[in-house]
Amino acid sequence: MSQSKQYVIDTLSTKESWRLFKIMAELVDGFESLNDLENCVSIFGSARVDPSQPLYQETERLAALLSQAGYGVITGGGPGLMEAGNKGAAEAGGESVGLHIHLPFEQSSNKYITTRCDFRYFFVRKLMFIKYAMAYVVMPGGIGTLDELFEAFVLTQTKRIKPFPIILYNSSYWNGLLDWIKDRMVAEGFIRAEELDLITVKDTPEEVVNYIKRHVII
Repeated sequence: MSQSKQYVIDTLSTKESWRLFKIMAELVDGFESLNDLENCVSIFGSARVDPSQPLYQETERLAALLSQAGYGVITGGGPGLMEAGNKGAAEAGGESVGLHIHLPFEQSSNKYITTRCDFRYFFVRKLMFIKYAMAYVVMPGGIGTLDELFEAFVLTQTKRIKPFPIILYNSSYWNGLLDWIKDRMVAEGFIRAEELDLITVKDTPEEVVNYIKRHVII
């Protein structure tokens, strides 16, 4: 092997080793920053929803009701429905956590966060969502929202974590996906029908909070 090729290999190996330290640093920072959190609910949803839209206002109300019921609120810390969740929690006097991810677009943090962590690695951030949440509320959103939903679903399905409420908000948005899962995945034997019982669907903030209060006692 030429010296130049060996140099490239050694350089890449060194970079990967340093990346491990960066990942470890994010884990330690997350654990230390969030260790005192109790009774939190993670709210996921699109970054592309304007405050004038009903869905933003419903998310804000949901977070406020959760705070008034004694739950903290965790979001991705960005704009859109994440901002609505943090705003509702903060203005109701509750814990408002933002797990902010560094992205090249649309992910500036919002101003309603009382406890903030910053991440570069999605998988570390998702670990924090899981570790410090007693329930998930999944508002309408895009690929990132689906990623967070199915992360929780597969961990619960495989019993890698204790079951907790996974609530989809707005049946008109989610029913198409659930119908496809039933018509294809269940029908073709890729998952069992009873596994879908791990997910429930609600249509108002009050229904969500009442469901969580019945299943997550604090």
